[in-house]
Parts: sequence; structure tokens; C-alpha cells
Amino acid sequence: MATTPSHADGVLQAARTLVDAFSRHDTQAYFAAFAPEASFIFHTYATVLPTRAAYQALWAEWERAIGFRVLSCRSQDATVQMLGEVGVFCHQVHTVVGTHDGEIALDERETIVFQRYADGQWLAVHEHLSPMPVAAEVTV
Repeated sequence: MATTPSHADGVLQAARTLVDAFSRHDTQAYFAAFAPEASFIFHTYATVLPTRAAYQALWAEWERAIGFRVLSCRSQDATVQMLGEVGVFCHQVHTVVGTHDGEIALDERETIVFQRYADGQWLAVHEHLSPMPVAAEVTV
């Protein structure tokens, strides 16, 4: 099956919607961008979160315990790799979050895997965050 430009466009639009909701701390719209079975790997958290509900519970705990709030998020250098009905979206993100202790700026790389469902909707099924490397690339 040939990949059509509309598939990549659909993934890019789904990613923009997700990042925009995240940047506004719009938890309802943000979590709606993920399938219930989505999994999450964050370099700031020790274990894999196996479902959207697990991530939502952790997010709510962050809000309660440390006053977590997303203040801004800027995406750049986005790429999409299409694999049939799956799109792999990668980008760099600069995020500023607030806590009871003040603001924290994070520079990360993120991969979000989107799946196209029968109704045509693209939902995120996996998210993986890693810190931006601090050293220059090493060529061997």
C-alpha cells in the first residue's frame, strides 16, 4: 500500500494538536490525543507507563504534589516516517514547566507514534522522551 501525503499530513496535524494542548496545560485535549492503550517512556520517570490512564494518574499526582503546570512548549525540527497506518513523529521540544519551587526548562527529543484508526482519526499510541545530548556527535 502506497503512503499518500495525506497520511503524513494527518500525523503532523495530530501532533500539532497534541503539542498545542500540552503547551496550554489543556489536560482534556492533551489526553484525548492518546489512545487508551498508549504507552509512555519518560527519562524523568523510572518505569514504563503502560496506559493513558496510568499517565493521567501520574500527571494528576504531579499537579497535586508539586504544583506541576506546563507553561509553554515549543516544537522544532519535526519529521514524520510513515509505515502504512502508523506514523512515527520525531521532534525537539523546549518545555517550561512550573512547580511550587519555580520554573524548570527542559530541552528534549521526543518520538510519538501515531496509529490511524478505522474512523480516520490519528491517535498517539506511544510516546518516548529523552534529554537532548549535551555533547557533540562522535563519529566513529
